Parts: sequence; structure tokens; C-alpha cells
Amino acid sequence: MKTFRFVISFSIALAIGIALNTKIGAIPPLGKFLSPFHGFWQNAENVAIDIESESVEGLSDSVNVYFDELLIPHVFASNEKDLFFTQGYVTAYHRLWQMEFQLYSAAGRLAEILGPEIGNTSLVDIDRRMRRIGLMHGARKSEELFKKEEPEVYELIQSYSEGVNAYIESLSYADLPIEYKLLDYEPEEWSPLKCFLLIANMNNMLSRGERDLEHTNALKKWGREVFEILYPERPDIVDPVIPVGTAFDFDPIVVEKPDVTFPLYFTDPMIENPDPDNGSNSFVVNGEKTANGKVILANEPDLSLNLPSIWYIMQLNSPTINVMGATLPGGPGVTIGFNDSIAWGNTNAKRDLVDWYYIQFKDDSREEYLYNDNWVPTKKVIEEIKVRGSFSYYDTIIYTHHGPVVYDRNFTSDRSEVTNLAMKWIAHDASKEIKALYLGNKAENYDEFVEAFSYFSGPPQNYSFAAANGDIALWVNGKFPVKWEEQGKFLMDGSNIDHEWKTYMPNSHNLHVKNPPRNFVSSANQHAADTLYPYYQYDYNYEYYRGRRINDRLRVMDEITVEDMMNLQHDNFNYNASEALPMMLDSLDSVSFTDREWDYYNKLAGWDYFNNPDLQAPTIYEVWWRKLNSKLWDEIDSSEVAVYRPNWYTTVDILKSESDFFMIDNQSTSVTESRGDLIRQTFKEAIESLEEYLEEEGHSLLWYQYKNTTIRHLLRIKPFNEGKVKIGGNRHIVNAASSSHGPSWRMIVELGDGDVNAWGVYPGSQSGNPGNPTYAHLIDDWASGEYHELLFERSLSPNQPEITHSITLNSK
Repeated sequence: MKTFRFVISFSIALAIGIALNTKIGAIPPLGKFLSPFHGFWQNAENVAIDIESESVEGLSDSVNVYFDELLIPHVFASNEKDLFFTQGYVTAYHRLWQMEFQLYSAAGRLAEILGPEIGNTSLVDIDRRMRRIGLMHGARKSEELFKKEEPEVYELIQSYSEGVNAYIESLSYADLPIEYKLLDYEPEEWSPLKCFLLIANMNNMLSRGERDLEHTNALKKWGREVFEILYPERPDIVDPVIPVGTAFDFDPIVVEKPDVTFPLYFTDPMIENPDPDNGSNSFVVNGEKTANGKVILANEPDLSLNLPSIWYIMQLNSPTINVMGATLPGGPGVTIGFNDSIAWGNTNAKRDLVDWYYIQFKDDSREEYLYNDNWVPTKKVIEEIKVRGSFSYYDTIIYTHHGPVVYDRNFTSDRSEVTNLAMKWIAHDASKEIKALYLGNKAENYDEFVEAFSYFSGPPQNYSFAAANGDIALWVNGKFPVKWEEQGKFLMDGSNIDHEWKTYMPNSHNLHVKNPPRNFVSSANQHAADTLYPYYQYDYNYEYYRGRRINDRLRVMDEITVEDMMNLQHDNFNYNASEALPMMLDSLDSVSFTDREWDYYNKLAGWDYFNNPDLQAPTIYEVWWRKLNSKLWDEIDSSEVAVYRPNWYTTVDILKSESDFFMIDNQSTSVTESRGDLIRQTFKEAIESLEEYLEEEGHSLLWYQYKNTTIRHLLRIKPFNEGKVKIGGNRHIVNAASSSHGPSWRMIVELGDGDVNAWGVYPGSQSGNPGNPTYAHLIDDWASGEYHELLFERSLSPNQPEITHSITLNSK
């Protein structure tokens, strides 16, 4: 089957080669590429595992690696340096190209391997954006901090890097992953800096999102009253991460809001936000709610659905550590997982951690800027962007104490009234996340868990916790500035010291709860706490549906089993539809319905709001809801300045309560439209759109077919993708599988009575090679809710039936 995949993709590969002739400036070396001895045929493997025992430079002792039926490696070493060396070596065996490619992107080096552009997209501009937001700037700071303050952990990071390099050095052209051959380049040496850049890239995906400039545009364009209707901070329905009414036993740092004025200028942001759907679900129940008295933890990070998979599953064992779970290819340790005593998961802790400051330079030399009535020197950094087959592009980035001046005369839009905007972001600071993960992997109880993740600065995460002794807990870990109300919600004055961040919250003031009376903890990217929490907390993109659904279910569930937790992870209830659809149906005029309209109406009226894959109603609702949003928010979509649509919950609230809100009326017509007019118009438009879809696509309105969840290869090569995955759910649903985004790893861990039992599944496979027989083999199980029990033992042998392959790496 996999060889057939490669035969089919041969023509695609040639097409890519021709395309790369214009993008990169040279077709891949076809003589080598098509060679049956060295080229892409070598990547069509006949066996799932072909790695062999060997002697490796860099080890101090022998290390045994056992691969189970899922290709999960279980690494057993006699010391931690050899353990992490082997983690790097084995991860590179399965995921080398992915490890490198994601960091080429993070470092702003895509043009170096892909050329100046792809189609009409300038890779040079993409690289400039990445350089200007400063990921490498923060990564270098973190590496220097570890060298100075954490030399023992830094040695383990070095060992991981040496393991990656040992594997790279073992490769010939024939052994290279197919992507290197398609793009005609070779892997470069790995370094500890790349491990820190991986953490910076996590921050980029999970903590960079903000709308400060759009908020400023909206406030200037429409005024405060309309702004508050469009973007309210805290609706009444908030069901926060920390239970309502939780008392906070500390004396907070008090900051008074100064008498300041925000600089209201129109600007046109050019840096795209990360995917707004990046988030996760995590929930833990204690023995009072479970059928057998054990604690159960469930976690799923909702991220882009990619091949190779975002996560690589491993067990790491040495005399001082025994841990298993999801690792990030390119970084040491386990990110989400469990050991003999505890389990942990995490979700994104929404908080606005990026602020923009308007900078006043003294003159065109930009060597000084105004701050607190003084002229302060800047720092200039010249970035060389190498462009394959072409020139090098040089970009000068100005740094202030706030951070890099991302928008300036060299990088701005003609629609902006001002330039020179500096970006202040937690990710620019040195941090110790790798130490947090290292200590967390070894933690044996709640106190050690708290100590470990006190070193975790970002991206801020809601860390859920379960222990074999019965404890459950949740900590919001991260580095948070103490802000006055609305600080950083709009563009700020970079010269005014009152707009400056003054201090950070002590870790002990971070939100947390242990063994709450309701006997469960949960998080799904919603507000972190109620108004009793004494610190200002804000994000533009809180989640309003998944958290409420999870808490609604957990409150009433008892005698919970592992299967119940699996079912909750796959819950398809559409909370948005349950709140919007009755209003929408009630606004229709059924007296004039045609037979076709009655058919669509009846499908919706009989729907129970579950987005199950074999139903048609979710498809009909999705199309109608999006048509209604487009009609309602046409003033926003056509705005001459950058603004953004309100979230779905606010949209429903406006439709229900703001009947005379000016945006409900279509401003381009002479008639004043009502809410009912919009709903009736868009119902007809939705039916027309669905009928056209049926005629063009030639299949049914089944939800999974229309949604077309596709697990996409990072290079978007169609034969390497897996499409039309039969899975329900959608964004804002607990089962958050949309067309290209969703649960990237599902894990259930049960602890108690000295036992650790765990199950997991994810949309892909351990192997990143499209020619491997196991490539993407877990996708159907992931979609249908089939989990695999994870093998987790203190010792293993190659003769155990669960072990399909074993190797020994010996020291040279």
C-alpha cells in the first residue's frame, strides 16, 4: 500500500520538482532522486522498524530501546545523559525532517531552503515577520541563562543534541527522509539553541495572540459604547477554570490605573495571529467520583492536524526517572504524560501577554527614542535572510527596552496613520521551561509538581494534576505582568512610564486549586477565575463553549469509568447551536415555505445538537450560521481599517438582545433590516449554497464529508495527506475536530493502589515517513474513539509479546 502511495506520488514529486525550479531556482537532482538505490524509492519501507543496534560515539554505557506494536520507543539507560542522548537519537530516526523544518520556520529561514516565494507568497516577507517578532532573540537569552544558572540541565540538553547529531552523521543520501530529497537540501547540525527555539515556537503558537491594534481601530472608529457591545470582557455565563467562589489567601500587589490616554491611531497589523482555535481540554476526577475509587486524568491538546504528527510518544527510563507520554520532536523530556506517581496534562491559559507601544524616535537615524522625558539609545540588529538560488536580504530591526520595533518605515502598511510600534512579549525574556519539564517528569507528589512547574514561564498553561495518593489539582503556570485595568488592551504610549509593566505576579499568586469540593478540576481555555481574583486578567479569545459543556457533564457524572472519560473527550454536543438555532428557527416564516425549505427546516428542528459524523443537520446549521455571521458583520468585513468579528457567543447575545443595533441593518440598502430579515434571507441563501454543493460535489450532506477533516502533511503534498476523516465535532465543541484542527493527542491516565494505567491515541503515527507501512495508521482509531493501552513498565525485555523490535546502542 505504501509503495503504491509512492508510485502514485511520483508524478506529484516531479510536478513539485518543476515547481521548485521556479521557487528555489533548481530542480532536485533527478539522477539521485529517481535512483532505485538512493532516491525516493528508498523511502518506501517494507517494515515498520528498520533501525539496528550499533556503536555510537557519545554514549558512556549501553542503552536498550524497545519498540512496541505502536512503534513507541521505550528507552532504558543507566544514566540521564545517555537517556536524553538516546531520546534525541531515536526521535531523529522517526522525525528528523519535521524537527528541522519547524525550526527553519521559527528562525525565519524558510527562504534559505525553499527560495524567495511560493506562488504569490513571499517567503522573504514571512521570514522577516518571524525575525521581527524575536523568537531567536528569546531563545538565545534562555540558552545563556541555562549556561549560567542551570549547567546540569544544560548538559542534558547538550546530550539530547549530541544524540540527534549522532543519528544525522549515520545517514547517507539514500537514508534521508523523502522531504530532503524533494527539496534538495540536507540536515544541518543540531544544537541546544534549537531546543530553546522550540520552546520559543511554542510561545509563538500559544501566547502571541492579541488584538490590541484592532481594538484601537475599533475604539477610534465606533466609540466606547459600540466597542463594549462588540467585545465585552466577561459575559454572565462564564464558568471559569478555578471554581466560582474560590478564596485567595494572599495579599495581592496593588496597581492603580493611572490617568492616561491611549494613543488612538489607525494601524494596519501585518503580523498574523496564531490559529485562534489553538487550545485544549483537560479534566481530572478524584476517587469520590469514580467507580473504583482511583483518580483519572484526561487531556487533549487541540492544535493543527499535521503529518508528521505534532507529538512523538516515548517512555524514558533510568535509575532516576521513569516517565512516559507525548514529547515535542526537538526537545528533551516528556511534555504531557505520567510517571509512577503522578500524571499531568495542560491547556492553553488565555492571557494577553503581548502589548504594543508607539515609539517616538528623536530623528530619522532612529538611534534614540523618547521614554520618561529622556532620549534613550536604541540597539540595531541587522538580520541576514539567505535566499536560496538568489540574494541575501538584509533587514535592520530596532530594539527598545520594550522590545523589537516590529512595525517601522521598512515594515508597515500605507493604511497606518503611524509607524514605529514596539512589541513587548513575555517570550522575549529568558526562561526555564526545560527545567520545569525535567523536574516535572521526576516529581512524585503534589509539592514536587508545584515546585517543578514554578519554573514554567510560557506559554502560560493550565496544568492539571493527578496523583496516585488521590490528590487532584490545577495550576495556572506562567509569568504574568501585574496590569492595571485595560493595560495592553489598546496601543500604548511607549514614552509614558505609566504605560510600562512594573512587576510580575509572584508564582504563589498564580491561580490554583487542590482537591476542590466538587471533586473534579477542568480547563478548556475559558476565563481563569471569577471577579474575586484580585488581579486584572484579560484575553481577546476566551473559549465560551467547551468549558461549560465539560463542567455541565462532570457535575452530574458519578461512578465514572475510564470509558466515560474517553466518551467525554469525544462529546459532539454543539453548545453554540443549542443557544442560537431555536432563535433562528423561530424567526422563519413557515407559511411561505417550499417543499425543499420544509425539508431543510425539519432536519434542523429534529436535531439534538450533536455534531455526529453521519448527520446532515450539522452541515445545514454550519452553512446557515456562517451565512448569518457574514450578513450581520458585513460592516466589519468591509471596514477600511483592521477590525475583527465578535466571537460566536457575543454574536448570539447581540442577536437576542440588541434588536436595534446598527450593524444588524444592511447599510448598503435603503430598507432597515431587522434580525428576522437577516435570518430569513440567510436561510434561503444557505439552502441555495447547499444545493450548489450537492450538485458540484456529487455526494450527501453528511457532516464528516462536508467538514472534510484532513490531516495535512507539512508541505501540503496531497498523496501524503489523509482527508475525509470520519469524525464528528467541530471548533467550540469538546471534540474539537474541525477541517484542519483538533485533538492532536488524546491521553487518559488512571492512578491508584500502586497501579498506573494509561491509554492514548493521536491522528498520525510515530513514523514521519510517508513510505512507512504504519504512516498515519492511527487516524481511523483516533476518529472513531478507539484508544490504545500504553505499555508502561519499570523493566522490559525483547522477549515480551508487546515488543516488536529492540536495539542496543553501545558506546564506542
